[in-house]
Amino acid sequence: MIISPAQCRAARALIGWSQAKLAKIAKVAPATIATFEAGKRLPYDRTLDDLKDALTAEGVIFLDDGALTGGGQGVRLK
Repeated sequence: MIISPAQCRAARALIGWSQAKLAKIAKVAPATIATFEAGKRLPYDRTLDDLKDALTAEGVIFLDDGALTGGGQGVRLK
């Protein structure tokens, strides 16, 4: 599953991380996260995996469309 910009923003909010902290933990340039979350650019799949791995290591669970209810994509904590 590839995470969306909205999921990335929401995941950071759930665990109280700034873009800078996510960038440091995921070893990704801060500008990459900023442009991704703004919907201006889709990073490489490898980079998205790095972001997702960093967030899931902190307890974030990414949900596909309709995973728990009839709603769209989302995030939650373990």
